[in-house]
Amino acid sequence: MKVLIGTFVTESNANVPNMATIVNYDIAFGDELIRKMGVKDIYDEAQIDIIPSIYADAGGNGVVSLDAFNYIESCFVNSVKEHLHELDGIYLFLHGASEVEKIGSGDHHILKEIRKIVGPYLPIAIVCDPHGNLCQEYVDNCTILRSYRESPHTDAQESKRIVSKMLCDLLHDRQNIHAIYRKLPLILGGEQSVSTDEPVLSINKYMDEMEKDPRVRSASWHVGYLRHDCDVAGCGIVVVPQNSEDQEYCEQKADELAKYVWDKRHEFHYTGLTAEPDEAIKMALDVKEGIAFITDSGDNTTSGAPGWNTFVLRQFLALKDLQKKVIFATICDPKTYKELLEYEDGSEAHINLGVGYDEYSAPVALDVIVKCKGPITGFMYRDHNKAYAHCVVVNVKGTPIDIMVADGRFAVVEVHQFKDAGVLLENYDIAIVKQGYIFPELKEIGALCVMSLTMGATIQDTKKIPYKRIMRPMYPIDNI
Repeated sequence: MKVLIGTFVTESNANVPNMATIVNYDIAFGDELIRKMGVKDIYDEAQIDIIPSIYADAGGNGVVSLDAFNYIESCFVNSVKEHLHELDGIYLFLHGASEVEKIGSGDHHILKEIRKIVGPYLPIAIVCDPHGNLCQEYVDNCTILRSYRESPHTDAQESKRIVSKMLCDLLHDRQNIHAIYRKLPLILGGEQSVSTDEPVLSINKYMDEMEKDPRVRSASWHVGYLRHDCDVAGCGIVVVPQNSEDQEYCEQKADELAKYVWDKRHEFHYTGLTAEPDEAIKMALDVKEGIAFITDSGDNTTSGAPGWNTFVLRQFLALKDLQKKVIFATICDPKTYKELLEYEDGSEAHINLGVGYDEYSAPVALDVIVKCKGPITGFMYRDHNKAYAHCVVVNVKGTPIDIMVADGRFAVVEVHQFKDAGVLLENYDIAIVKQGYIFPELKEIGALCVMSLTMGATIQDTKKIPYKRIMRPMYPIDNI
C-alpha cells in the first residue's frame, strides 16, 4: 500500500501589510520532506510506502499571495494526479489558518481540489493546528481530521504520529467512515485557550476519555483563528467514528462534546498574568531575583504579527535610572539589520530602529554598540539547526538595554534560540518577547511572566476587532 503525504502551514494575519510570498516558505521535497514530517517509521511499521508531495511552511505570516499559493497547490495536485493509480490514502498536515488573496482558505481549497481528483471514498487523514478554521464542506472532505490538544503546541509531533497511526489502521481495515462536525458560535484567541488552564484542561481530559471509547476513533476541539475576517471563523468540534456502524453513535457524541465546550464559554480567560503596558513594566522591575518575561502581545509573531513594534522599547528608554539588564527578542527591521551587518563586533553605530509603518513601529534614534551576530533558529517541530531569520545583537549605549535586531519576523520562544543567536539569558533581568501566551521553556525559568496588553496586529480583545463576515451572533462579541 502507498500513502501520499504533504504539509501546508500558514497563519495568515490580515492586519499586516506584507503578503506571504514563496520566499517566506520553508519548502522541501522528496527525502527532505519525509524527514521534516517525522512520521516515516509509523508507515514503515505498517508496511505502507510513502509518496512525498510538498512541504511548505511559512509559520505566522501575512495573507498568502495568489502566485505563491498556486505554486504550492499545483505541487499537491500534480503529485496526486501522477500517483492516483497507486494511492491507497493521503496524509496531510494542513494548519487551517491560511488566507489566500482572491480565494479564502488555502487549506480548504487544497483539500477540495484533491477530493475532486480522488473521488469521495479514498481515505484522507488531516492533522491540524487547533488555531485553524473549519467548515462543513471541509470536514465532509476528510475521512479523519484531528487537531493537537496542547497550546502551546507541545504535542504537535505526537499528534501527527497519532493521526498517521489512525490512517494506517483504517487502511488495514477499510471502513466507510466520515468525520462529524459541529460549529459553535464562539470565537476565541489563543491566549484565552491555553491548555494548562481551565477550562481547556477539562475539555482535553473530556476528549481523552472519549477516545478511550472503542466506537470513537478521534475527538478534537478546534479553537479557530481570528486574525483575518472570514465566514469560517469560530470554534468547531470534530468526532470521527471507529467503524461505519458507529456513525450515528458518534453524531450523538459530537453533540455532547459541543455542549460540553459551549457550557464552559464563560470560563475562558487570558492565561497567567496580564497587565496594561505601564503596569507590566512595573511588575517586571519589581522582581527581586531571577528573570522576568514580558510578552508584547499586540506584536505576537507566532500569530503572524510583523514583530517590528518599538512601543515597549520606547517605554523602557523613557525610564529614569534603569538598573535592570534588558534584552529585546526581537525587533524586526530588515533595513537596519542590513546596515548593522557592515559593523564589526565591538564597534559603535548610529541607527534609526523602527520601520515607521504606524505609531507602534515608530523609529527610534539610537547610538549602539554591536555585540554579536547570529541566526534565529527553529522551535518546536521546526529544524533547530536551521536559520529562519538572522539578527545583530546591539547594546543601547549608556543603558543596560540590548536588542536583537532581526531581518525577519520569527519568534524566539525557546532557550536554545537565544543561545544560538549569541545571547545568554542568565545575563539579563528582563526579556521582552514577541508572543502572546508564554511558551513552556521560558515559563519554566521565569520568575515572572506577564502578558502586556499592547496594541498592534494581534490585539487580544476580540470585541475590538471589526469583523464583518463572521457568523452572528458570536460569543463573546454578542451576549448569547
